[in-house]
Amino acid sequence: MRDQIPNALDGERVDRVASLMTGLSRSVVAALIPEGKLTHNDKPVNAGSQRVTAGDWIEVEIPEDDDVEDRLIPDPAVDFHMVHIDEAIVVIDKPIGLVVHPGAGTKSSTLVHGLLARFPEMVEVGSAERPGIVHRLDRNTSGLLVCARTIESLKFLTEELASRSMHRRYLVIVAGCPEAATGTIDAPIGRSRRSRTRMTVTEDGREARTHYEVLETWYEPVHASLLRCTLDTGRTHQIRVHMRAIDAPVLGDSTYGKPDPFGIERPLLHAAELSFVHPETGERVEFSSEPPGDFMEAVERFRKLKSTS
Repeated sequence: MRDQIPNALDGERVDRVASLMTGLSRSVVAALIPEGKLTHNDKPVNAGSQRVTAGDWIEVEIPEDDDVEDRLIPDPAVDFHMVHIDEAIVVIDKPIGLVVHPGAGTKSSTLVHGLLARFPEMVEVGSAERPGIVHRLDRNTSGLLVCARTIESLKFLTEELASRSMHRRYLVIVAGCPEAATGTIDAPIGRSRRSRTRMTVTEDGREARTHYEVLETWYEPVHASLLRCTLDTGRTHQIRVHMRAIDAPVLGDSTYGKPDPFGIERPLLHAAELSFVHPETGERVEFSSEPPGDFMEAVERFRKLKSTS
């Protein structure tokens, strides 16, 4: 499609104009830009924020229907809480059950789909499958994660994560209790040879380090402990695998742990604290999140049983 910019759209962003004139969503239009399929006055558009003038020409190479179906379609129905928003980042308090980005078995209704409905420009930030995503949490892990709204912020935060200056602390309820009140688990993690969907401690795995601190210990209805864990690295299922390795598996974790005594049936793991250097201001920012209701219900029931024993 090739058309001339009308007076009514003078000064608008080129991605919005292309969306209005073609009927394509902003996210689809944004995905066409790096492919050179959107031109402004016969020159490839480099950024969706570029402004147009009445009388200019834009040309859009309309994708086939199959191509459109494969792209991320914004979904405003995806529900999550944003604890901080600015021009560079958005910090999310992820609810239980929400998948962070599309992958095997999950193609829609992820956090990414919800973010694109609120921040369409994020489709240009990073990979096509997980735009804006700096780090992730498992589906049934709740709590804090930061997402980038610009390419510069994504690069900065990714490097900060790799250099370990981004601090992530979790609350977790485990079966039993580690032998030491504080400690560090320094054990490489890799794919299990028996099951490719599981991770395990293995000599040829990637470096992984978890620090833990025992906060409380209970003995009824089962021996269990509340821990605070701090990550130096961010391997898949790291806390769950490391806790299993020291014989203190996460309660409610059907893959690596033990059933919880209260029928909650999800890993009792919550990303409670997050701090990092802001990519624009250069100042360290800190965020905290209270555990969800089921986690606190388990804690209170353990405490109640302890107080009456």
